[in-house]
Order: sequence, then C-alpha cells, then structure tokens
Amino acid sequence: MKTYKNLYPRIWAYENLHTAWRNAARRKRKSPGVASFEYALTDNLLQLEEELRTQTYRPGPYSHFRITCPKPRLISAAPFRDRVVHHALVQQIEPIFEARFSRDSYACRVGKGTHAALHRCQEFARRYPYVLQCDVVQFFPALDHALLRNILFRTIADEQTRWLIDQILARPTPAIACSSVAMALRSPAAFGNNCASSPLAHWTMPMSPRRCAAG
Repeated sequence: MKTYKNLYPRIWAYENLHTAWRNAARRKRKSPGVASFEYALTDNLLQLEEELRTQTYRPGPYSHFRITCPKPRLISAAPFRDRVVHHALVQQIEPIFEARFSRDSYACRVGKGTHAALHRCQEFARRYPYVLQCDVVQFFPALDHALLRNILFRTIADEQTRWLIDQILARPTPAIACSSVAMALRSPAAFGNNCASSPLAHWTMPMSPRRCAAG
C-alpha cells in the first residue's frame, strides 16, 4: 500500500488555512464564534499557522448543547478555530482516501449523494430479491478512535501529520461531534465516518449479492 509523507507543510500553509476558514464558516458567518474569528481573520490565521508549524497547537474544549429534531440528541461542537484546523487537515488528506472508498458509499462525497444512491439501489433491486437494512447505533460517539487512527496511519507516514491527527482524536467527545476528523467536506466529521466504514463497505458490496443469489 502506498504511503504519503511531506503532507504537513501543505496543511499549515496560509493559503490552505484561508480556504479552510471559508469552508468552516460556510452558512455560519453570523454565529458569534465565527464572527469573532473573522473580525481579526488575518491575525487568527497567522496564529494558527505558527502554532501548527511549531507543533504548539492544542485543541480547545468542546461545547455541548441538545437538539430535539429529528430526535433528542446531545451535540458536541469544537471551537471555531479548531474547526478551521479540521478542514485544513481534511482538505489535504481526503483526496488520498477518496479514491479508496467503495463506489457504493454515497454520503458526503463529491458526485455522490442521495439521488445517486437511489439510482444504484434501483439497479440492485432489479437484480437481487433481498436487502440487508442495518444501522450503527450512535455511530459518532461510539466510533473507535484507535481503529480510525490505525486506518489513517496505514497510509499517512508523515509523523507531523500523525501528530496533528492524534491531537484531534485525543480530545474527549462524549456526544455526537459537529466537527472532528473522527466523525467530513462536505464536513470533517463525515470524512472520518467514510474512512472508518470503508473496509466494511468494501467487504459487504462484493459479497452480499453472491450470497443472496446463492440463497
């Protein structure tokens, strides 16, 4: 398996951080944390650049709040400056992993989505008489960080990038995380989801049709 080094300078580069700020702030520009960060945008981005470059960056504590729609849940949100870092990281490593995801994984991926998933589902429905419907209970808070770390580190051989991933994964997130590499672009949370579930998707899609046909 090919491994990747020398990723870290691209992560802390000012241009990458500026793009990460735009992605993290999308549709949230009026929220207090985003507005405060944007008020001194250049200074804040330069500060993040320096902290990441010197590996003195430390994530802040999550804030927690409850929502009731579509069902009651406790949500954990990282500070906005940390969400900028999450996006900066994912922007550089997501393309590496995207090509390895199952073609039948549709969540939070460019060119995929609900309509493409429904079209593919119809293709399978015409060929096979059975379907397995399942769900992972409380996927984000139950996600094994050690497993995700192992999946990422098999490909990422850059020690500084590994250090940053460890900084993010080390923060306790007892609830569903709004933004964390552990939980992707579309949103960094979904990227972690796709990485962690990709081995299962690869195992399931080639196997289940043959098993159903044999049954």
